Amino acid sequence: MKYTSSRLGTLDIKEESVLTFPSGLLGFPESRRYVILDHDTAAPFKWLQSLDEPALAFVIIDPDLVLTTYRVEVSAEAMAEVQAQGEEDLSTAVILTIPSDDPSRITANLRGPLLMNPRTRLCKQVVLSDEVPTRHPLFPLTDPDATAADRLPQPAECPA
Repeated sequence: MKYTSSRLGTLDIKEESVLTFPSGLLGFPESRRYVILDHDTAAPFKWLQSLDEPALAFVIIDPDLVLTTYRVEVSAEAMAEVQAQGEEDLSTAVILTIPSDDPSRITANLRGPLLMNPRTRLCKQVVLSDEVPTRHPLFPLTDPDATAADRLPQPAECPA
């Protein structure tokens, strides 16, 4: 099918590549049909383009590329919604926020991962605990264990 995205232009979408989010995404409950498109660079980013709203598209990434220790415990309800038998049936992505004034400050929403069952093409966005960040930096500027005081510029030593 031909589809025109306001961001990506006219696309040829195969019906078997359409993903369905029966509950929609947070803030976008009416937009339920999406497709994942490759980004036009060598970067690991992809587009999650809504097929219900031409202006709605998200940049996503595999969370293992962001944080290797990231794990999502999937509830039985979420598993049922995407018709998965086990977590091994699922792939996961997280939505990125890219500030227009400074793209080097890209963050990943680790609290609201997207669970996708490639077999059924059913997907769900889940919300994890408040302890999981919604704005995890993709390119940390400093040691993530540093305190706020460690991030302040240090005065230069005076020569004796």
